[in-house]
Amino acid sequence: MSDDVKKIKSILGEFITKNDLTDGIDSARIQDSWHELLGKNINAYTQTIKLQHDVLVVKLSSSVLRQELSYGKDKIIDMINECLGKNKVRDIRFI
Repeated sequence: MSDDVKKIKSILGEFITKNDLTDGIDSARIQDSWHELLGKNINAYTQTIKLQHDVLVVKLSSSVLRQELSYGKDKIIDMINECLGKNKVRDIRFI
């Protein structure tokens, strides 16, 4: 990595931290991860995805899917956190 790239990365990192943008960026990355990891079928029933204080709140249009996903909640949390590269999501609430 060149020195210019390192400087830009450092400046962007400071800007994100100083302006408290980390949660918003994490939230956007979590939404992308959800869509990528869970695929088209589940995405068709996903209405909203929000990160609220380390709890991922996912609104689904299917009560059956809501129940099914609740069984695999821990695995979903692990997969999303792995995509993020940090343990940001502590729990998932399906509504």
